[in-house]
Amino acid sequence: MPLYNRLKEHRARLGVNQQQMGAMAGVSRQTISQIERGDYSPSVTLALKLAKLCGVTVEDIFRYEEESSDETT
Repeated sequence: MPLYNRLKEHRARLGVNQQQMGAMAGVSRQTISQIERGDYSPSVTLALKLAKLCGVTVEDIFRYEEESSDETT
């Protein structure tokens, strides 16, 4: 599932590190790191919480793109 994010950019704009962002969101630093790397897709609740902390919409942080299929049926 190709979920792209700009969490690192928004976190940097706020001037907080991964540990601080995790504490604010109620998750670990590792979870924030995994989200930023694209290794973990957050729950809707966590995505909404992160967006609220950053003062933006979920769509400003996360973008989903469906994989294109070159096959024709």
